[in-house]
Amino acid sequence: MTSQVQLKLLPRVRCLFDEPIQLKVAGLKSRQVVSVRANATDDKGVVFSSAATYKADGNGEIDLQRDPSMSGSYIGAQPMGLLWSMKPEILHSRMHKTRALNPYMVTFSVHEEEGNDRVLAEVVNERLLMGDGVIRTPINNGKICGVLFTPPGPGPFPAVLDLYTSGGGLSEKRPALLASRGFVVLTVGLYGCGENQKTNEIHLDYFEEAIEFLRGQDKVCSKGVGVISLSKSGDLALSAASYLSGVEATVWINGCSANTLLPLHYKKNIILPPLMYDTSKIITTELGAALIKYTMFDPRAEENKSCVVPIEQAKGCFLFVAAEDDLNWDSKAFVEQMVERLKHYGKKNFEVLSYPGAGHYLEPPYGPHCTSSRHVLVGKPVVWGGVSSSHAAAEVHLWKKIQEFFRSHLTGDGAQGKAML
Repeated sequence: MTSQVQLKLLPRVRCLFDEPIQLKVAGLKSRQVVSVRANATDDKGVVFSSAATYKADGNGEIDLQRDPSMSGSYIGAQPMGLLWSMKPEILHSRMHKTRALNPYMVTFSVHEEEGNDRVLAEVVNERLLMGDGVIRTPINNGKICGVLFTPPGPGPFPAVLDLYTSGGGLSEKRPALLASRGFVVLTVGLYGCGENQKTNEIHLDYFEEAIEFLRGQDKVCSKGVGVISLSKSGDLALSAASYLSGVEATVWINGCSANTLLPLHYKKNIILPPLMYDTSKIITTELGAALIKYTMFDPRAEENKSCVVPIEQAKGCFLFVAAEDDLNWDSKAFVEQMVERLKHYGKKNFEVLSYPGAGHYLEPPYGPHCTSSRHVLVGKPVVWGGVSSSHAAAEVHLWKKIQEFFRSHLTGDGAQGKAML
């Protein structure tokens, strides 16, 4: 490794997962062409990597915030491109970084573009899922199975119930990062856990208990809670907002307007039958992944109207988020249906965000964009959609809007919180 070449990460090498960094290279020859790379390994041992070719300026320096990539995983000036353009070494793999206590370690390196591909400089970026002072508490209280994240300080803080998706297990990344931004967050498994886990039915009572548990926490402010969702959990979030008390703000991301796949129970009764799907409409791509976007039955059809969530009953506000290149759900169409329904009932308690070029998995920013991975319910890989650069930009914008939405409706304060490191 050549000592005269320096690779710097600003403002520091240790940061929260959702924070941008500035990568600079110095000590190169004037106009020298090099390859700048990123490499990371997820919790399952899958390696993700990216590379981009840059030309130094007359002083032998490269600034990724300023300079365009000439070739590689992306083209043009993309300051965080090495992170979101990472691809897995195993096809149809999604970055698994689910435990908040394990930081996301990314190795950045500079290599000679010509010759023997020699490493000129290297630095490791420690990207934390949980800020300093945030308390992580596993919860097994009654029927509730999940993890509670509490910010440092006396509070009171706004509270959010995080319903991730039905992909199996808990993902702690989003709730841990929200807690790092000043929210008390409880994430729960959609089907419970242990003896209480039932994958053939869903009970709204379970989420009601979770909401009441969350509202009872010492550091939670007196107003109701927020609910954030993604995919299948989107219709569960709609149902929680429509049938349960105490839900003040709901973020629905790329889901359905109707209860899907399983009957929804409440107080020992089925309140919503499931909207089902037609497997004959699955299309298999050249790479062996399934395109399932158009398999769901139409919730507007007369025989399916009983599956539609009566969101006009909700007392709180909605933020509907649709990725226009979502290949898992027809999210944009479902948003249009929900907006039409709320307007029909004279409701104005909603906001809509629509992102061209974004795919299904809209998550906290600066992770690798996943275009396909194994779907637990389908039993094989499915395509999620999205153009990587557009998807990455959507995640940055959405993450800020989510926090503003919750602060506005849960505390009346839209001010941004500070990173807790």
